[in-house]
Amino acid sequence: MNEPWKEELICAIQCQRCNTPLKKEDPRILSVYDHKAICMNCKREEESRPDFPEVSMRVAEQCLLHAESGHGDPRGYCYHHFYPYRC
Repeated sequence: MNEPWKEELICAIQCQRCNTPLKKEDPRILSVYDHKAICMNCKREEESRPDFPEVSMRVAEQCLLHAESGHGDPRGYCYHHFYPYRC
C-alpha cells in the first residue's frame, strides 16, 4: 500500500468512529472493519463482535499477500491494525 494513509490516519486528532478527541500521546489503532483510526474503547467494542476473529484474520492474510512488509513491521500500514500506536 502506498503512503497517503499516513497523512490521514497516523495522527488522527479524533476517533473516526465515536469522534472522541485524541491527543498525540493517546493510543489509537486502525479498525479491521473499515481501516479508520479508532480509539482503544472502540477497538475493544470491535473485538467483542462475533465476526472479529474472522475479519481480523482476513486483514492479516491480505497484509501478508499485498503489503511490502508483514503485519509486524512498525513502519507499515498493516502493523497499525494490530498494534496500538501514538502520533
